[in-house]
Amino acid sequence: MKNLRFASLVLGLALLASCRQEPQTEAIATDAETSFEYVVDQFADLRILRYRVPGFEELTLKEKQLVYYLVQAGLSGRDIMWDQNYRHNLAIRKALEQVYTQYEGDRQDPQWEAFETYLKRVWFSNGIHHHYSNDKIPAGFSPEYLREVLTATGAVLEGEAFEVIFNEADSKKVNKKKGTDNTLASAVNFYGPDITDAEVEAYYSAADKGPEGRPIEIGLNTRLVREGGKLTEQVYKVDGLYGPAIAEIIGWLEKARGVAENPQQARTLELLIDYYRTGSLDTWDEYAIAWVNSTEGNIDWINGFIEVYNDPKGYKGSYETIVQIKDFEMSRQMAVLSENAQWFEDQSPLMEEHKKDNVVGVSYKTVIVAGEAGDASPSTPIGVNLPNNNWIRVEHGSKSVSLGNIIDAYNQAGGTGRLREFAHDSTEVELEMAYGELGDKLHTALHEVVGHASGQINPGVGQPKETLKNYRSTIEEGRADLVALYYLMDPKLQELGLVDDYRKVGMAAYDGYIRNGLMTQLIRIELGDDIEEDHMVNRQWVSAWVFEKGQPEGVIEKVERDGKTYFEIRDYDRLRELFGNLLRETQRIKSEGDYTAAQELVEGYGVKVDQQLHAQVLERNARFTSAPYSGFVNPVYELVTDPATGEVTDVVLTQPASFEAQMLDYAARFSFLTGE
Repeated sequence: MKNLRFASLVLGLALLASCRQEPQTEAIATDAETSFEYVVDQFADLRILRYRVPGFEELTLKEKQLVYYLVQAGLSGRDIMWDQNYRHNLAIRKALEQVYTQYEGDRQDPQWEAFETYLKRVWFSNGIHHHYSNDKIPAGFSPEYLREVLTATGAVLEGEAFEVIFNEADSKKVNKKKGTDNTLASAVNFYGPDITDAEVEAYYSAADKGPEGRPIEIGLNTRLVREGGKLTEQVYKVDGLYGPAIAEIIGWLEKARGVAENPQQARTLELLIDYYRTGSLDTWDEYAIAWVNSTEGNIDWINGFIEVYNDPKGYKGSYETIVQIKDFEMSRQMAVLSENAQWFEDQSPLMEEHKKDNVVGVSYKTVIVAGEAGDASPSTPIGVNLPNNNWIRVEHGSKSVSLGNIIDAYNQAGGTGRLREFAHDSTEVELEMAYGELGDKLHTALHEVVGHASGQINPGVGQPKETLKNYRSTIEEGRADLVALYYLMDPKLQELGLVDDYRKVGMAAYDGYIRNGLMTQLIRIELGDDIEEDHMVNRQWVSAWVFEKGQPEGVIEKVERDGKTYFEIRDYDRLRELFGNLLRETQRIKSEGDYTAAQELVEGYGVKVDQQLHAQVLERNARFTSAPYSGFVNPVYELVTDPATGEVTDVVLTQPASFEAQMLDYAARFSFLTGE
């Protein structure tokens, strides 16, 4: 049982900033028994879970208030994410919610049941496009039925906003396919519907990027549109785009500043408020520096327009917030990786000119999530690494955190059915059961703390969003994965006291990565589709590349047995060498800005799917009832006040009764934007 104990100490190692780490498709339940009900609902391809917030009751009253105000601030910007995802989302949501709450007709009608499922899926995805595949969610009911229930409830949805639910227009939220005008083909609302790739690239190539060597994140908090025949940016700020929601965010952040734990924290919140007021990216950088240096106190947060995955051109940040409480014991256990980051860099298989001489300020902590909103909810990462601006990371360091209670909830709600179906043999199953959870968590920690901190761009080479363009995210995620994979079978992990048997941990991790990258992640996409989501693409190109290169030596064998396909690793040491070779090449691509090589790697190995294998995987998976995607409802916080004085005396935490109850509550309390 020592490995299980250690796994709990390592609990969840991940990041969010430069990447969005996610759980694997296989969740292995732990042996901890609890009466807490983790599963809330399941529909379509989605499962809704709850997460606990251990330690909240031990916080001081002031700390509880800080959590409360930060959570309210985050939720106040919820509508921004909906509008960023698609220009008609808010109008569609408002109409569908009115129908859902007011319809008095037959709720046993199959079309009503399809309507209800559709609304839940739209809620989950913060819009009408699937949160992972980016495909438009099929309605499952007829246009005539929707008109009928709209009329019955007095709800209004007309024109393009109505028709788009059923037609082929705006079919992809984000389209990064080769040979496509990615901006025009993406429905995401960061650009006017008529803006092209060439126009975006020309506009930002001519834009002021800030001081030499310390560029701002141009375009991060704007929508680029055509006005009067000229391209212009609509800035997200209190007197600009999304102003009503931003004003609400600011109001709660000001309350949070009033209960800050220390002056540095208060100053950091003040800078965030100034950023929301002005939209200045110089202020955003100033805030990011203050935030990364705000390390005292028990409460922290992520708040702003951050990740650029939803932008096919890699400029625009999606609105996102996560409120965090420190988990001290687990953070102490994992600080050892941060302290040894330079050792990992020095020993890596990278070309010497691509290694950093000084890996600065990689802090790593496990945190307890108290609340999430925007791009982090309901579908949440399991870890975060911020800030994203590379020069700030180099000069001031970054914060890497693992969302411990989120990972714990995934594990508690999991099972072993898919593992036993897709693992090659009982030995592979036993390795996964004994070491898989620890291996996954160490993989995430190494990915975030070491992987994203590793390597450097050659002098004079532009940033990856300029050089690698639509391949920037998947190359970066694959590169960080490869750093983790290379070190997962290194005796250094055992020397540092992180594992009891580095080989078995590494073997379990390698088994799981190859099994997922070549097979089990395919349950997330429809038969006939290409892989498009950046993390799925990177897992396939990494796995497919090492499988192909190792074939002459039989490193990984494709086994056919009883009509089923399995992948068996025959030589783990040679596989590690192959991971190292691919890491060296991937870092070269990033360091040199080699777009052609990035395209060949991603398109050659990461996008296309073996359709025969895909059909088999879907057939084998059909017997499992657990949905391939999971997300979360958030805890509900309420202020308790003294009736006589009005002073806050406590903050009470409860769990929502259902997914739909929380979504309707949010709609009632946090709808500050009207949409089109």
